[in-house]
Amino acid sequence: MAKDVSKQIERLREEIRRHDYLYYVLNQPEISDRQYDRLFAELKKLEAANPLFVTADSPTQRVSERPLEGFATVRHAVPMLSMDNTYNADELTAFDERVAKQLGSRDYDYVIELKIDGLAISLRYEGSMLVTAATRGNGEMGDDVTANVRTIRAVPLVLMDGDKIPAVLEVRGEVYMPTSSFVELNRLRAEACESAFANPRNAAAGSLKLLDARITAARNLSFFAYATGQVSEPLASNHYESLKRFRELGLPVNPNIKKARDIKEAIEICDGWSEKRSELDYQIDGMVIKINRFEQRDILGATGRAPRWCISYKFAAEQAETTIESIDVQVGKSGILTPVANLTPVLLAGTTVKRASLHNFDELKRLGVGQGDTVIIEKAGEIIPQVVEVKAKATSNVPLFEIPKTCPICNSIAVKDEDGVYIRCVNRDCPGQLKERLKYFAGRGQMDIENLGPALIDQLIENRLVGNFADLYKLSEIQLAGLERMAEKSAANVITAIEESKTRPLWRLIAALGIRHIGGRSAQILAEHFSSLNALMKAAENDLAEIDQIGPTMAKSIYEYFRDPENHSVIDQLLDAGVKPEQPETRRSDKLAGKIFVVTGTLENLSRQQAQQAIRQAGGKSSGSVSKKTDFVLAGENPGSKLEKARKLGIEVIDEKRFLKMMEE
Repeated sequence: MAKDVSKQIERLREEIRRHDYLYYVLNQPEISDRQYDRLFAELKKLEAANPLFVTADSPTQRVSERPLEGFATVRHAVPMLSMDNTYNADELTAFDERVAKQLGSRDYDYVIELKIDGLAISLRYEGSMLVTAATRGNGEMGDDVTANVRTIRAVPLVLMDGDKIPAVLEVRGEVYMPTSSFVELNRLRAEACESAFANPRNAAAGSLKLLDARITAARNLSFFAYATGQVSEPLASNHYESLKRFRELGLPVNPNIKKARDIKEAIEICDGWSEKRSELDYQIDGMVIKINRFEQRDILGATGRAPRWCISYKFAAEQAETTIESIDVQVGKSGILTPVANLTPVLLAGTTVKRASLHNFDELKRLGVGQGDTVIIEKAGEIIPQVVEVKAKATSNVPLFEIPKTCPICNSIAVKDEDGVYIRCVNRDCPGQLKERLKYFAGRGQMDIENLGPALIDQLIENRLVGNFADLYKLSEIQLAGLERMAEKSAANVITAIEESKTRPLWRLIAALGIRHIGGRSAQILAEHFSSLNALMKAAENDLAEIDQIGPTMAKSIYEYFRDPENHSVIDQLLDAGVKPEQPETRRSDKLAGKIFVVTGTLENLSRQQAQQAIRQAGGKSSGSVSKKTDFVLAGENPGSKLEKARKLGIEVIDEKRFLKMMEE
């Protein structure tokens, strides 16, 4: 019996590894995400019942349940050198001339690769097993990030191809965050009162340096292999064949790698990608040109810091020059003070940019930004406008923007986070925080209270009609009708919308409370797990931490929120006012099982939230961004850039009529 179970477990492991190979290496998935999840769940269940059969290379063992105390240091067996950069074709031609002169011949070819904008990593395999993953660090020494890299499904824990694997194989590559994952991560961070990452590279680097691998696992990082470090025996005689060998071993290699006969062809390939890079679901900041044959690389050698046989051809980021008209400090719903630059409007990457985040005051100080300065801005990851450089100071006499010591709204003391970069207003009764909390509470992704906009919320606070969420449900038409630009009909509409929000789904209420680190998706997980607000409020911190995708940081935040007497009082008032959240949705069918939808634009009969709810109830998944994994884009009027991206990727676009028909079939 035990032998049969062992065979069944190993069969499932091999099947999961095969599907990982098909997905990440060949880009030819055979099953849906849902079917993959079922295989994984089956394996996990069998291993839980038979712990003696659990091995370190099992797909279920990717995520460590124990946070690290710190990162050990690893010495690279072969140094991880950096590359020399170039920014134009003339410099590439000069590089080629140096290569030809040193080799004494033009009998060589190049391999051209996309320069992925991520974090360099070295993976060490011994006897086909992943034993260490380390960052580049200073080139000689790096941080041991094995626990976090193991969570990346694109990185095989055990190599394929049996006896043909070298006893020792170091694989160099790039860990990156797909653009779609970056957009979704920042959306969730905004929901959870956390600051946005500036770009996908920072997000990937930050995710690899987390002490809790469970959080890293939720960041959807990926990986491309591009070189070897130490190897006990060569994989091939040239780089191009070595990359082909990587694929046979189960290591993902970027599919856009090309060979070039000479530098002219190499430049043509590079210039082509300068225009096409926006089509990718990951960021690239240039190209890499490498001599193909290894014996020629040995002849060319290296300088103290970089090889002479390769060069990086960097793309110029699309930038614009403008002037900082003023700098504001915004107060978020959790009290974070964020500096924002108000700019002279300028066109950048197809949109008019009027404001740019300065992220935090450490960044503002580093840039030396001040009012009236001429600055260079670019879109980080072609998404978020940011100031990257001060080109000219207004005058030498203009002082730098001072870091606030008090809140600009309530004048309370501002305190810097312990071991962090954020400065917060510590007054929980701050009108600025209250305004942002109420805006968030009433927002479409939370309680969805129509007609309760920022201008009305401002008046409610100024007239002391509301001091917390529960006060919204105590408002009367007479009170509202007495405010500016509020006729009787408008007041009645607001009261109706507030009344209708009383029976929103439980997860919406959990999200609307604004618990630190908790956004819409984590609120859904909590609602599905506990089924009632009362059960969630009574949950122990340890029990919360054990929930998949919650973890200790969120657990602590949830636990402390519901142990705060003031928060408890507001929730009691909400319930007394008649707020009765619906119980979590149950799946009604599997009509859309395994299918990923993106809803964009305005639909005629359904709100976006209703469409997303219908997708989930039919077993499908709703995503906020278009990627190669997307099956359908449900498009209404004014769909924006998501429709254009779907067409570029060849993803099927459907209208509301077709969607409703799919639900009926």
